[in-house]
Amino acid sequence: MLTLRSKHQTPFSLIAEETLVNELKDKTSQAKAFEVLVNTYKERLYWHIRRIVLNHNDADDVLQNTFIKVYRNIDGFKGDSKLYSWMYRIATNESLTFLKQQSKKQGISGEELKNNIIENLQADVYFEGDAIQLKLQKALATLPEKQKLVFNMKYYQDMKYDEIAEILETSVGGLKASYHLAVKKIEAYLKAD
Repeated sequence: MLTLRSKHQTPFSLIAEETLVNELKDKTSQAKAFEVLVNTYKERLYWHIRRIVLNHNDADDVLQNTFIKVYRNIDGFKGDSKLYSWMYRIATNESLTFLKQQSKKQGISGEELKNNIIENLQADVYFEGDAIQLKLQKALATLPEKQKLVFNMKYYQDMKYDEIAEILETSVGGLKASYHLAVKKIEAYLKAD
């Protein structure tokens, strides 16, 4: 599952992205354009979601919900940000909402849910990590949500701070501080364990 960094694919050029958005908004070309959109971004979004929810089946469900939201709300996309930043924001929000719903549904705190997910991670047939990866996931589970998101985007996806800032709608300085704190906490966790 989380053993490899995903390759940071170069998103469409701005011209191609603008063309895709126009085709998505045009009812005559919408179906084909949406197919292109899904094929272009599904893997990157899947791994982004998977690092938040950790479970393969849950990640698939959240990914599907993300694309449904993108499809339903594309007319509201103003182009103030890059298309993939907008979709990452939706995916992030869908993932966090999913986790909140799961903890509410199970009648447990968000912290207990994180612990349960980590405990079940080894049993997940899609988890390809070794003991070190499992330990890293346990360390990540101890982080506050923002630090975890920033760490995942920077470490696993090798995203630039300005891209992460656009997705999370926050400052680059704040992100750098969050990443630094996350690294220090993970190092401390790994040394203590």
